[in-house]
Amino acid sequence: MAFIATRDAARAKAFYRDTLGLRLASEDDFALVFDAAGTMLRVTRVQDVAAASYTVLGWQVTDIATTAKGLQEANIQLQRYPGMQQDELGIWTSPSGARVAWFKDPDGNTLSVTQF
Repeated sequence: MAFIATRDAARAKAFYRDTLGLRLASEDDFALVFDAAGTMLRVTRVQDVAAASYTVLGWQVTDIATTAKGLQEANIQLQRYPGMQQDELGIWTSPSGARVAWFKDPDGNTLSVTQF
């Protein structure tokens, strides 16, 4: 199970369900619950989100270039970080060879996709 916070449940639902394509399993006054490839993702309703300066949620993908292009086509801006050599799509290759791209949800939470 994974948790992430939102100030605006309607906006979060549109992002996680409609933009990222996660299945909404349930919704109540406390949280939106999504099926994230078999992992329960609880998007908890909160008064104020204190967005972390680091990645809070990520997905492993088989083709990061295609995924990055798909995110951009969905009007999701991939993040660029000073000092990190990212390619034209915004993908960084780690010393281990893993390729990573970061993006933010509507509440400013940092999310990522990684191809190992």
